Amino acid sequence: MACILAVALLCAVPFAGSALADDESSDSPPSADSSSEDSPPDSSSEDDLAGLPEVEFVEGTPCTPDTVACVSITEHKAWLFDNGVISHGPVDVATGGPGQETPAGDHHVQWKNKNHKSQEFKLPDGQPSPMPFAVFFADGGVAFHEGTLERRSAGCVRLNMADAQTFYTYLQLGDKVQIAA
Repeated sequence: MACILAVALLCAVPFAGSALADDESSDSPPSADSSSEDSPPDSSSEDDLAGLPEVEFVEGTPCTPDTVACVSITEHKAWLFDNGVISHGPVDVATGGPGQETPAGDHHVQWKNKNHKSQEFKLPDGQPSPMPFAVFFADGGVAFHEGTLERRSAGCVRLNMADAQTFYTYLQLGDKVQIAA
């Protein structure tokens, strides 16, 4: 089931030909009883929202139904969707910390590597750090992968082993990944 939220952006912008646009030095708005064909009607009723697009979110998540993988950075949770319905989750995740934030926004699965080893991060013995079940979705090597949930990541979304395997198997190249702050 999807929740529907109306999004409204309200702003005051002078229209060409209006008193404010023609004379920006005016300290007061036109009087309420003045009418002009060039000015929009002054209305603040609920009917104003009727023409605005509605944004749907999958119930209990911060993501839209066209998403396949959803992450909430603030809640430290992730989900998988099948046609706008939760198919897996919520599951616990670790995301990036200060200076190495997980990039919020819409992304797409770029590539996958079941036994990936990081070229950027090393183990104490100098060997490349393992990133099992890596599903890369953002530039800079940002991926879902198995790893500890006990501390922040360097930007990746870490999952426990079972969830990393599920995300790896479920996600396909091109699938939409949505990261909500």
